[in-house]
Amino acid sequence: MGTAHGSPHIHVNNEMAGGFVGTASEAEGAIQEFLEIAFVPEFHTMLVVLSTLILGAAAGMIGTFLLLRKQSLMGDALSHATLPGIGIAFMVMVAFGGSGKNMPGLLIGAAVFGLVGAGSVLFITRNTRLKSDAALGIVLSVYFGLGVALLGIIQQMPTGSAAGLNSFIYGKPSTVIIEDLYLIAGVALAVTIVCTLLFKELALLCFDECFASAQGWPITRLDASMLALATAVLVIGLQAVGLILVIAMLIIPPAAARFWTEKLKPMMIGSAVIGALSGWFGAVISAMATSLPAGAVIVLMATTIFLFSMIFGSSRGILKQAMGQYRLRRKIGHQHLLRACYESLESRIESVADEVFLSKGSSVTFDSLLSKRSWSPKQLRRLIQRSTKSGDVTSHPSTENEIRLTSQGLREGARLVRNHRLWEIYLITHADIAPSHVDRDADQIEHVLDSDLIERLEQLLDTHGAAKSVPASPHELNGGAVS
Repeated sequence: MGTAHGSPHIHVNNEMAGGFVGTASEAEGAIQEFLEIAFVPEFHTMLVVLSTLILGAAAGMIGTFLLLRKQSLMGDALSHATLPGIGIAFMVMVAFGGSGKNMPGLLIGAAVFGLVGAGSVLFITRNTRLKSDAALGIVLSVYFGLGVALLGIIQQMPTGSAAGLNSFIYGKPSTVIIEDLYLIAGVALAVTIVCTLLFKELALLCFDECFASAQGWPITRLDASMLALATAVLVIGLQAVGLILVIAMLIIPPAAARFWTEKLKPMMIGSAVIGALSGWFGAVISAMATSLPAGAVIVLMATTIFLFSMIFGSSRGILKQAMGQYRLRRKIGHQHLLRACYESLESRIESVADEVFLSKGSSVTFDSLLSKRSWSPKQLRRLIQRSTKSGDVTSHPSTENEIRLTSQGLREGARLVRNHRLWEIYLITHADIAPSHVDRDADQIEHVLDSDLIERLEQLLDTHGAAKSVPASPHELNGGAVS
């Protein structure tokens, strides 16, 4: 009986163990396959991986300037404008007795129409009252519609069925050959050289076009050069990613890099690295799963990096900003509490030189603090607990309803009240803000006043006698009600 009852349990455990072993071995095999394809690929796979890696780096580099120039969607218009160029190039080559499938000829046609599309957008925006978004929408739809119409005509031609031009719409990196790798590498090198040589000019164009124009820089030619580089990258990316998805390689890497830095040069380098990693990992994963189109996988990899950057970016990431806002709210709450305590005790506070002390009792009641601001009792208790831990306040030993400022908290409260009132006096004196409204305006900026600004306020207000110590409240001086 024991054996009969025990066997099923042993059998089930063996199956579970076998399942875990099988899962572990499958995962290990997948990792091994990924590493082999990524670092020791066979020749044709190596061509695809290197091509997409270099393409991603070049697209990320020039895409940085397009993003900062607020012309990211220009790449979308340019990529769609290349389609009629491909169709016309095919028809011209067939008309001259060729097969129409000559890759350099098709890419030349795409490049020409990409530049024509860029010129069309610039012409519309500079010679009409239409904004750039309307110009981009017109060029994108008109040129793409023309391209689709031409593809329909080509399909009716005797050689049209064998053309395979639809691969330019969705991308087909498996057709990449060594000459294509040389072309992509050459264009990427040219983009790197031009971006390096024109770095200062393109940076100025992106951040202050009016200043660049006033300095005599050729704005139109710089814009045209930037769009020409973008067109070159788009054209070489048609075969690998396709004209619909290639725009993502220009937009997503620089957008992801923007979350990690505030400086242009590190952003451009980071964008190139993210673009390269997206192309590399996307091509490797696509080689492992042949049913997945490489262009789509590359874009999804770039999107994954973008989402990671958006959350964890060290400069503008959501987590970094949320933590900064959280710390700022805690700081503001703490400062408001010290200000409220100081103002409640102000009639009992005396100053001698730089020393601030209480001449009489130093306790503030919980209810009096609660009336100072729109705090709830729960919020105020939480603020008191935090300020107690920082050593600025203590609870009265006899009752929790009374709060006492420590000497450290008293000095900090005096500093905060002084800075607040200096700013209030400045707003009343120099900005013509009514005394009854100045408290709220001062409240919004007092928490970011640095020592240099305080010193300037002291110099401006010294004639009013307000810069020597904690000045009196300007609400009382001007007959205004304290808000």
